[in-house]
Formats: sequence, structure tokens, C-alpha cells
Amino acid sequence: MSATWDSDTPPGPIMIGPLGWLRVLGRGAALIGLIAVCLALLLMLRLIEVPIWGQGRPITPFIVQFVCRNAFRIMGIGFSSHGTPMQGPGAVVANHSSWLDIFSLNARKRIYFVSKAEVANWPGIGLLARATGTVFIERDPRQARAQTELFAERLAAGHKLLFFPEGTSTDGLRVLPFKSTLFGAFFADPLRPTLRVQPVSVIYHAPTGQPARFYGWWGDMEFGPHLLKTLAAPRQGRVEVVYHKPLIVAAFGNRKALASTAEALVRAGLEAYLPEAED
Repeated sequence: MSATWDSDTPPGPIMIGPLGWLRVLGRGAALIGLIAVCLALLLMLRLIEVPIWGQGRPITPFIVQFVCRNAFRIMGIGFSSHGTPMQGPGAVVANHSSWLDIFSLNARKRIYFVSKAEVANWPGIGLLARATGTVFIERDPRQARAQTELFAERLAAGHKLLFFPEGTSTDGLRVLPFKSTLFGAFFADPLRPTLRVQPVSVIYHAPTGQPARFYGWWGDMEFGPHLLKTLAAPRQGRVEVVYHKPLIVAAFGNRKALASTAEALVRAGLEAYLPEAED
């Protein structure tokens, strides 16, 4: 499991000392315990939700939110947010910097990720993604109509669907151009007349003394070593999430105009909250 965007400057080596490994064991055990217990509870509650509400999930998203908030507490990473999360169903688009985005974007707002289909088969991650209601899609233009129908079904159930329009994760210091393809589904009936899209900026601040890209996950970086590095850090940094004003799809002439506006807002949020000294 690795990211795909790459940088001209390779990441530094990961070095973990004896105290670091103790932190890995302590934080890792606490995280595993938290996720295991809450996953078991979530799966049991789904046995109640499915026959009564179908796609509706009135209970289990609160468990996911609880896990994400407490994961940051366990790791020692600070969390804060600005702006107002959108109420009601709709789409959310954000920049993508790390696997930590899962925790960052779920900590305050109950959302459902839209992910490429192959993630469903990833060991461990796939199980968690399926259990928490991730929407899996094929990157095939022939599936566009089916995907639009799936989005409409999930939105009708009151879900907020989260997309990463960059298509890959980065070092956290930039916003890549948004790919407009998925925005096209927002313009199909019956979504376009009522759908709103909320742009969200996720900003990571590295621990004191560490490179600004500390939490970024990109290129050929593997998930396991990056996770160990994060758990081993003696001092942690913090993450800020900025909720921008929702965009009304019907106010835009086409998907490219909507994607461009969303991209500009997300980039402005990153630049506003990431000090120039961290670039």
C-alpha cells in the first residue's frame, strides 16, 4: 500500500530508538484495542441498522467519529477546526496528504469516503473501509451512470460523501490540480438541482524540530514504516481542518468550473493556515 505522487526531494530515513519503540508499542496497542472494540460494536449494531434503515446509518457513524477523535488523543496529535460543517446530505471535497486524513476528516464531521475499488481488497484497511460504509467505484467511464445512481442512493440516505479530487496524497504542503471527472456526477439528475459541495482544507503542522512534511505520505512511502514513524514521535504536531462555505452545484455551468472553484478554496485554506515558514 503506497501513495503515488512523488517529490524531487526524497523523504529522510526513518530512525527509531529504544524509547521510540516503547512509544510504538504503547500507542499501537491502545490504537489496536480502540479500533478492535469499536469495530466489533459497529458490526453488531449494523445487524440492527440494516434491516430497519437499509443504507441509513443513524448510530454507527458516531462510533467512527469516536474512534477518530480518540485516535488523535492516543497518538498525541492536536486537533482543531474552523468554519461550520455542512448540515444535511451532500458531497465533501478535500486535499489529500496522508492516511491520517481518515481521522482528520471524520473527527468532527460524519462522512463516507469514496475510494477506488481495489481498496476493498487491501488487508485490514479493506475490512475497515467496508465496515464504515466507504463507497467503492471503478475508474471506468463505462461505469459513470451506475456510479451516479449509487451516489444518488447514498445521498438520499442522508450521507455526506467525501472525495479526494487530487487523486493521490502529497507531502501536505501543496494542493494538486483537482481532477474534474467525478464532479461530473454531481450535474446529473436528480443530483444537480439540490446538491451542495463543501470544500475542506486539511493542514498538518509538524512536531517541533521535524521537517514540515513530517505527516505527508507520498511517492513510494509504505504505510507500515510511516505509521511506525508517527507512533514513535516523542513530540507530536497538530492538524487543522477548515470548512469552507458549501457550493451550490446548480450555480455552476459545468464540472470544470465547479472543480476549479473548489480547488481554489481548498488551496487558499491551506495557504492561510500553513505558515510561510513551513513551506
